[in-house]
Amino acid sequence: LPPAVDATLYRVAQEALTNVVKHAGAVTRVDVALCWNGADVELRVADDGRGSDAPAGHGLAGMRERVTAHRGTLTAGRADGGFVVRAVIPL
Repeated sequence: LPPAVDATLYRVAQEALTNVVKHAGAVTRVDVALCWNGADVELRVADDGRGSDAPAGHGLAGMRERVTAHRGTLTAGRADGGFVVRAVIPL
């Protein structure tokens, strides 16, 4: 991967996992997947937490800014009983 994309994906994964610790509540599982096909690269971080009432910060906005700087997309939200962050960056 290009170094800037590599660094962005690292930071997104780091922030997503930090959010699991801060906001997911009782988590029994976190899955992190990195997939690329030559045209784009996808990072997916999914937990099975139930959420908590910890105050929200600027983590999602920061992740979105990093990803869109590479013409990518970031989606985040509740899914499958937990929370999923998905970043896709074209190569």
